[in-house]
Amino acid sequence: MYETILYGVDAATRVATVTLNRPDRLNAFNRQMCEEIARVWQVIKDDDTVHAVVVRGAGDRAFCAGLDVKESFGQPELVWNHVDPGELLSPKWQQLWKPVVCAVHGMCTAGGLYLVNEADVVICSDDATFCDSHVTFGYVSAVEPVGLMRRIGLGHTLRMALTGNSERVSAATALQIGLVTEVVPRTELWTRAAELARTIAAFPAVATQGTVRAVWQSLDKPYRAAVQEAFLYTRLGNPIGLQEVERAGAADTPPTVR
Repeated sequence: MYETILYGVDAATRVATVTLNRPDRLNAFNRQMCEEIARVWQVIKDDDTVHAVVVRGAGDRAFCAGLDVKESFGQPELVWNHVDPGELLSPKWQQLWKPVVCAVHGMCTAGGLYLVNEADVVICSDDATFCDSHVTFGYVSAVEPVGLMRRIGLGHTLRMALTGNSERVSAATALQIGLVTEVVPRTELWTRAAELARTIAAFPAVATQGTVRAVWQSLDKPYRAAVQEAFLYTRLGNPIGLQEVERAGAADTPPTVR
């Protein structure tokens, strides 16, 4: 079904895994990859057996190097009809509210930040580095920083956007500024991401997906309006989630300390 990504589902854990699979191009995305990812978000959305998703990158060198500039993305001639690649890569644009865990290793730059910005939980390996390379090559950095600001604030976002390739954010700094929530050894990255997704997937889907949707949709609203709408999510989702817990029991996941 796919040429630029790998897709699989672990039925036992209810976790889907999407692997960017262009390692020879540092997992840079072209038009085909964007369209395949948009399609796989719909597949995941329609599959009630999937409760959580892991996104990762193949190969040793990079999670994602952004847009593959050696290929034409194929935009229409009229500028008003241009498509933002991030819209295709985004689970939220596709109305997918299943929790997404993003596992970053190696280099993550430019458009690769689309996937980081759209994830619910981001972890990285100790060899990961992050940067926004747009200005280095004369491009305006605009869309990715807008998403980054919601994670790391204005100051850190502008520093990344304006220093281009000349300054890389290390894994340790990414943890410090809130770009990621955990740093693990490279050999443990995929295992840890799957473990986190498995923990999330064990809980009632109505609870986890309602939480994701309530939080993300609040970002587009003033505080009071967001709180009022969030309350409605609890009125709608909690009765269904409580029924599921009563029927199947609470997930048996021993607590850990982070």
